[in-house]
Amino acid sequence: MAKISVIGTGYLGVTHAVCMAHLGHDVIALDTNAEKIAMLQSGQVPFHEPGLTELLEDTLKSGRLTFTTSFADVAANADIHFVCVGTPQQVDSNAANMSQVNSAVAQLAEHLASPAIVVGKSTVPVGTAQRLHSELVSKSPAGSGVHLVWNPEFLREGFAVQDTLHPDRIVLGVTSSEDAQRVADVYAAAIDEGTPVVVTDYATAELVKVAANAFLATKISFINAFADLADATGADITQLADAIGHDTRIGRRFLNAGVGFGGGCLPKDIRALQARATELGLADTFEFLTHIDAINQSRRDTIVERAVIALDGSLHGKTVTVLGAAFKPDSDDIRDSPALHIAQELADAGAIVKIHDPAALPVLSTKTHNLQLCEDLESAFDNSDLVLHLTEWKEYRALDPNALGDRVKSRIIIDGRNVLDRDLWSSAGWSISYLGRPGS
Repeated sequence: MAKISVIGTGYLGVTHAVCMAHLGHDVIALDTNAEKIAMLQSGQVPFHEPGLTELLEDTLKSGRLTFTTSFADVAANADIHFVCVGTPQQVDSNAANMSQVNSAVAQLAEHLASPAIVVGKSTVPVGTAQRLHSELVSKSPAGSGVHLVWNPEFLREGFAVQDTLHPDRIVLGVTSSEDAQRVADVYAAAIDEGTPVVVTDYATAELVKVAANAFLATKISFINAFADLADATGADITQLADAIGHDTRIGRRFLNAGVGFGGGCLPKDIRALQARATELGLADTFEFLTHIDAINQSRRDTIVERAVIALDGSLHGKTVTVLGAAFKPDSDDIRDSPALHIAQELADAGAIVKIHDPAALPVLSTKTHNLQLCEDLESAFDNSDLVLHLTEWKEYRALDPNALGDRVKSRIIIDGRNVLDRDLWSSAGWSISYLGRPGS
């Protein structure tokens, strides 16, 4: 088993550290935030991810997982170092903010006095790995004994433990087969299960993640554009998606029309890709990503417009119940969340907005907003003039529209995820409408 360090204890870093320790490796995880380290040492995960807290507790008890704020500790206790820090969008441009990656690599390099492998997992602009490789060699005491491998992550929030322990592929960008083998050994359990390994160069490895996210974003915005066409013509977008999804060249996954994508990956990754392509002289070629982004953002405006129409042209003083705050179910991540964006737009326009989410309310409570947070799901419906279903939690699909009908002022619901049972809600006296589907 390997001696591993994980630099950064955000969503990616914590998940990777815990899962690697679960597989039997000795893992030391680092973050410069002492408060976060203390929380993790006590067995608390600072975000919602199914199954991760239990694994954290088990690996802490086993002694295979420890935490630190010292790069010296990391260098002394590991010889394979995974860099898992964030690359958020820059405040003043679409480009990725590389400050965390640059800082982590620079601080780690100072302490690498013995041969080591640094493994980049962060999503970065193509060309970054080659630059970091040169910096590690020039700045590390061990010099050319420090090697770099690029190993992009493909985690889905809500399934991160499964995706780490049982990945659908492992990509390794390397300069030598020996480096590829050493990092592949870390993933031996998954490889033994049949997980394919793609060994390639730095640039290809960097592009794999952003290419995948750009493709998924394109697929989502494609079906949402057709949802608008379906609304204009009376077609049913769900049946359309089913029909074209039977074509194996297209597939059915990610063809669900709705309020669009959000979160901390797809939006910023497609913008960063476009920014990098522009730097490389390919602005026109990748202009399509601007349209993908615009279609996605327009879905939020569509829901707000539908809400205004449903409330007879005025939001002022009307009570709107919003089901969902996180950008997706099984997560408390509110970054670039369509649901939260829509809720805030309605509140800013004068509506009384009551919002419920099974996991994200504690995160919301730390933010400045003018939303009413409802911990009890059924009471969130009290005196509501309109209900919006915006995050596809299973709890919402299991609601009893008959019982809830007695709580609201008006039995009107807009299903922004196109999954609620039309017959069930209509038979309970609700007017239910969808995006790209004929309503009740």
